[in-house]
Amino acid sequence: MFSPAACMLYTIQTTFEDIEGRLVADLGCGCGVLSIGAAMLDAGLCVGFDIDDDALDIFRRNAEEFEISNVDLVQCDLCALDPDAYAEKFDTVIMNPPFGTKHNQGMDMKFLKAALTMAKTAVYSLHKTATREHIQKKANDWGVKMEVIAELRYDLPASYKFHKKKTVDIQVDFLRFSKP
Repeated sequence: MFSPAACMLYTIQTTFEDIEGRLVADLGCGCGVLSIGAAMLDAGLCVGFDIDDDALDIFRRNAEEFEISNVDLVQCDLCALDPDAYAEKFDTVIMNPPFGTKHNQGMDMKFLKAALTMAKTAVYSLHKTATREHIQKKANDWGVKMEVIAELRYDLPASYKFHKKKTVDIQVDFLRFSKP
């Protein structure tokens, strides 16, 4: 079984040709799975953005272990970033944002808004299927086209104290946003 990240990156490159030779941003990059995968698919450069210094340290170690050199890192709070700081600086933006529920309410939309500002061509993102209608409305409001590339099932492990179950199987949309 392939990971959602591998499926995402394979589809982004083979269907849309939005990675190879491109300047790619990975928002909320964490330990660098999407960034390193994009680098392995010959992105011109992949820049990972994350607020968590510990996650970025793991990213650095992972990049070194895989001998990846076409990645860079930016430690920042995307929600506090000046929207024009990276306006249309990246060909492609990829991300698996916080889902924007419970304690992160609205966070997914803040990430999406930042991504749309940063991208010249397209944004690829994962969002809970249950939020599809809301995200489609926002995409329409923002004047961007939203496509559902795939419907995925994701086994989310418990990672917060308020999680009651060990894992939860959730439905996730793999979405592509593009400017007209």
